[in-house]
Amino acid sequence: MKRVKVAALSFLVVVVLASALADLIAPSSYEHQFREMPNARCSSQHLLGTDALGRDRFSRLLFGTRVSLLLAPAAALVSAGLAGLIGGIAGYAGGGLQRIVMAGTDLCLSLPWMFLLLTIRAMLPLNTSPAISVAITFALLGCLGWAGAARVVCADAQKLKSAEFILQARATGCGGFRLFLQHFLPNLGPVLLAQFWISIPTFILAEANLGILGLGVSEPLPSWGGMLQELQSLTLVSARAWVYVPIILLVATVSCFHVMMQREEPWA
Repeated sequence: MKRVKVAALSFLVVVVLASALADLIAPSSYEHQFREMPNARCSSQHLLGTDALGRDRFSRLLFGTRVSLLLAPAAALVSAGLAGLIGGIAGYAGGGLQRIVMAGTDLCLSLPWMFLLLTIRAMLPLNTSPAISVAITFALLGCLGWAGAARVVCADAQKLKSAEFILQARATGCGGFRLFLQHFLPNLGPVLLAQFWISIPTFILAEANLGILGLGVSEPLPSWGGMLQELQSLTLVSARAWVYVPIILLVATVSCFHVMMQREEPWA
């Protein structure tokens, strides 16, 4: 299992480095059009060919990977922050406030998350600039993905209430919001970190779904979801197998994240 994790980590490091160095590795800009070469096949000049507008697919894949891998952790950070605040306060306060917050959390979890995301994104302007579309997508993912993590944080917060160091802090006169900030919230760090890492592959897939439907990152800025739109054309896919590269990279990256989160169980 350790070898599998090392291989997964190595793959993720290579993908992240390649996307970070896209400006140096990419043979051209992601938006530059080779108008004399639309839908070109793979060649030494265009390793993955060009799309219908003559843009180099390899360059767009590098920059799209950067966008997706920056977007998902940013959304996961917002989601984990909201989960820590909402779930932590609910578990810390207990009583009626906890029941109300958990009821609201259950309501959010009962809604079809992806359909809700699609509905809210479709209600927003579609003719936005690429930078604004990135901000909108990241904000939606982060603000709608906190509910499940909040329940986990709330359960962990309830256990912390009876911890010895919390009782000792109360005995020394520390209480209220000061106790929550100085002693309670920092000790929720491990569970929040776990929820952060769990959310990243979820948000990568969510962004891909939005991009396929044209509700994600706006053109000409590429993302994995935007590049997967080409797979809707059966004729193009059957004639040019290299258009599968973005989805292969997406599946491999998400799988590596899941492998990294696997716990090694000791042999009985």
